[in-house]
Amino acid sequence: MKFLSTAATLLVCLAPLSATARSLNFLGSSQTAITADKAVEGDNPLTYCSDPSGDILKINSVDLSPNPPAAGQSLTIKAKGSLRQEIEKGAYVLLQVKYGLITLIRQQADLCDQIVNVDLKCPLNKGDMALVKQVDLPKQIPPGKYSVHADVYTKDDVRITCLEANNIQF
Repeated sequence: MKFLSTAATLLVCLAPLSATARSLNFLGSSQTAITADKAVEGDNPLTYCSDPSGDILKINSVDLSPNPPAAGQSLTIKAKGSLRQEIEKGAYVLLQVKYGLITLIRQQADLCDQIVNVDLKCPLNKGDMALVKQVDLPKQIPPGKYSVHADVYTKDDVRITCLEANNIQF
């Protein structure tokens, strides 16, 4: 479960730029095939769900080490980007985690309640952001392919970003 929370937080926080939570859960949207034009810049398995040009969050880069993540190892996340407007309390994320074809978790979570796990707090100010976070992944992650989807919105239902990580192999 800690892996699922970590994966969820990675996407949620990258959504306004961040990663690890112990209590995060997921709600879904349909997943799309990975294509080069939708890839998030950097050494990571992330893709945008759709054209990010209208999103509030502009992600410059996300680097994971190791990539792909490995059970029982520390995962270091480095992310850079900028917010086009302030993100206030009430922002939320629709999250989903799948293990193969099985949906493990599907839920709506309050973004501001979750980002404290990566040393951020609301409101998130407009402008440049950078994050470096280390996460210890448990050895007990069941082997298989995982997919994570995070669709993030402001309190007024304006898209902040939408990110996916498909077929993460453990």
